[in-house]
Amino acid sequence: MRPERTLVLLKPDCVDRGLVGEAISRIERKGLRIVAMRMIVLDRATAEKHYAAHKDKPFFEGVVQYITAGPIMALAVEGPRAIEVLRRLCGSTDGAEAAAGTIRGDFSLSVAFNLIHASDSAQSASRELDLFFEPGDFLSLPPVKWQA
Repeated sequence: MRPERTLVLLKPDCVDRGLVGEAISRIERKGLRIVAMRMIVLDRATAEKHYAAHKDKPFFEGVVQYITAGPIMALAVEGPRAIEVLRRLCGSTDGAEAAAGTIRGDFSLSVAFNLIHASDSAQSASRELDLFFEPGDFLSLPPVKWQA
């Protein structure tokens, strides 16, 4: 199976609470590979592009303020079914409802401060990766032998 590539954002509350290592560890233990990574403070213009699908929703301003409030860690992650696998690993958007064993289920009590973002489709992943990385940023790693 050809690996998918997707975007993960470890949001300001994840960075502030010292959970970056925990989140990365879970991603890697699942068998996914990080092929690019950078810590940034997201500017408003990029945040608005990232959340453009929600521009007309009442929570838009709040999510833009939240994601620009402090440093985030942006990761490009690769692996078989990476998009689906990461969405499950994150858990439900509402941390209070997310299943135990997921990142949000174990570390978040909130919809507003939910620690992590993972692209929801191949189209979103492509668009979002382009916002955070240049083509030359990605490592080209040999296939992992133990993945189907």
